[in-house]
Amino acid sequence: MSDTGRQSLTDKAGAALKPDSEKSTTEHVGDSVKGTGDSIASTFQPQSEKSTSQKVGDSVSGNSNNNDQSLLDKAKNAFSSGN
Repeated sequence: MSDTGRQSLTDKAGAALKPDSEKSTTEHVGDSVKGTGDSIASTFQPQSEKSTSQKVGDSVSGNSNNNDQSLLDKAKNAFSSGN
């Protein structure tokens, strides 16, 4: 379950696991809008008010807003480059 205004872990995983080449323009735009909204919500929601699952989701998705790659992006990049 996700906190109010936040993406669930299932939604994040679904968006991350589907290859970009298989996504429609609408899906790309939707992912971008949802990701931006989730990042903004993460920024304004105090850590003390986040559920355990949301804290885990933020750390896995790199939603700390300091321009670090997320763990999911690192895994996708490693897989696609053959490393």
